Amino acid sequence: MKDYHINLFYSEEDKGYIADIPDLHGCSAFGSTPEKALKEVQIAKKAWMKTARKIGKSIPTPRYRPAIYQTAA
Repeated sequence: MKDYHINLFYSEEDKGYIADIPDLHGCSAFGSTPEKALKEVQIAKKAWMKTARKIGKSIPTPRYRPAIYQTAA
């Protein structure tokens, strides 16, 4: 199974790293290091999925691919 793409970037405004999953609207996390942000977004992904199932929201299939990968395919 394909997994979800994770964007990871440094936020000067927040003075830390942000990780987000574009396919899961609103699923993002903060960390003081890239590793911490990735760990936190994995926790957020599990919570997002659990909540979606609980309220009957459909879980999207992984689709997001950055432009650099779209041209290589």
